[in-house]
Amino acid sequence: MDRLLAMRLFTRIVELGSFTAAADDLSLPRATVTHAIKRLESRLGTQLLQRTTRRVSTTRDGETYYGHCVRLLADMDEVETDFREAAVQPKGRLRIHVSASLARLLVIPSLPAFYARFPQIELDIGTGDRFVDLVREGVDCVVRVGELGDTGMVGRRLAVLQQATVASADYLRRHGRPQSIADLHNGHFAVNWASPTTRRAEPMEFMVGRRRREVSLPGKVTVSGADAYLASCAAGLGLAQFSRYRVAEELASGAMCEVLSSTPPPSLPMTVLYPPQRQMPARLRVFIDWLVELTADQR
Repeated sequence: MDRLLAMRLFTRIVELGSFTAAADDLSLPRATVTHAIKRLESRLGTQLLQRTTRRVSTTRDGETYYGHCVRLLADMDEVETDFREAAVQPKGRLRIHVSASLARLLVIPSLPAFYARFPQIELDIGTGDRFVDLVREGVDCVVRVGELGDTGMVGRRLAVLQQATVASADYLRRHGRPQSIADLHNGHFAVNWASPTTRRAEPMEFMVGRRRREVSLPGKVTVSGADAYLASCAAGLGLAQFSRYRVAEELASGAMCEVLSSTPPPSLPMTVLYPPQRQMPARLRVFIDWLVELTADQR
C-alpha cells in the first residue's frame, strides 16, 4: 500500500475514532486497514495510535504525525483539484452571510456579472450583524468588517474600508459644522452605537496623524442595528461614522455631509471567513476570488 493511502487511512481513523468506521468510510476490509497501520508504525518506528475497547486515540507522536498528514494531504488535494476542475464549471449551492448593507449596496447589484461567469452556482444569502456559527449552521462563508479575534476560521482579507464622520444637512443647519475635534464638545450630539453583546455605547474614533483618539458625546438615541444607525443619522439625531460605501449615495445627493475629513475614523478591514477544510469546493473558491475582485475598488 502506498504511503499517501496509508496517510489517508491514518487521518480517517483519527477523525472517526475507529478502525472499523475508517474501513467502511474508505470501502476497505478491516484487516487491510489494521495491517496498513501496523506497517506504517513499523516504518516510522513509533506507536501512533492507542487502542481501547471503545475508541482509538492518538499518542503524542501520533498527534504530531496527524498534523503533518493533514497539511500534506491538503496540499496534494489542492494540486489535484486545481488540475481536475480547471475544465469543469463550478456548480452547487453556497450559503453565505453578509451584512444587510453590504448585500444591498455591493454584493446583490453585482450578482448578474457573477452569474454570467458561474451560471451553475446557487447562492443562499443570509443578512444581518449577528454572530454566525459556520459549522453548526452549515454556512460556507461570512463577510465581516472590523478587527477579528481568534475565530477558529480561515480568514482572507478583502479590503480595508475607509470610514467617514457624517451628519445630515438638517443637523448641520441646526448645530453648525464642527471644524475640529474640540468643536464636538460645543453642543454636538452623536447617534450612539451600542455593542449588541455589551449594550455599552462605543465612543467615536478619529485618527490624528497616526494616533487614535476616542471621543464620547451625549446622544438622544442609542442603537445596536446598522439600519437604525443610518436612519437615526439621516433623521438629524446626531453625528455618526460609516464606511464610505455605506453612505456614498447620501453624500452624493447632499442629504448627508462629511465633517472632520482631516481626522477621519480609522479604516476597518473587511474579511471573508470560512471553516478550515482539507479541500475547498470549487464553488466556494471562485466566489471568494470574485469577492476579492468586487471589493478591490473599496480599498
